[in-house]
Amino acid sequence: MPRPDKEAAVQSISEKLARARSSILTDYRGLNVHEITELRKKLTAAGIEYRVLKNTLTGLAAKQVNIEGLDPYLEGPLAVAFGYDDPVAPAKILFEFAKDHKTLQVKGGILDKKVIGAESVKALADLPGREQLLAMVLRAIQGPISGLASALQGNLRNLVYAIDGVRRLKEEQTA
Repeated sequence: MPRPDKEAAVQSISEKLARARSSILTDYRGLNVHEITELRKKLTAAGIEYRVLKNTLTGLAAKQVNIEGLDPYLEGPLAVAFGYDDPVAPAKILFEFAKDHKTLQVKGGILDKKVIGAESVKALADLPGREQLLAMVLRAIQGPISGLASALQGNLRNLVYAIDGVRRLKEEQTA
């Protein structure tokens, strides 16, 4: 018979999994308290929740929200970074942190309710950030518009030159 505290923990984890746009599973073995605190601060500053969880409770919560295939990643110590706003941010921060702290291992992740491996999480971390993507889209939209403005401006300039040429020609004919 399940205990109420475990049921509450499973419910809490399943709510986090359902709400998160991405969840990155890590093995924090080898990090000391100071390093984990440093990592938590970086993640919290970006609006990411980082929790140490029990594997069995996480597996039960994943099944409640219909996430299949998570079991191979639920071995050993487990901490999960839940990204609620930007799906790329947790992966970026964790891999950036792992560059300086080799003991932090990314096991895998969940992106849009689908389980992905560590290689896919690394590919996600290599994507440009949200602001960079928005800037790229703006440049792509702005390029054709500025080209059109330049083309129209050139045509108007040519029209003005032609009218000025006609005016000069008429002045010469009347003089």
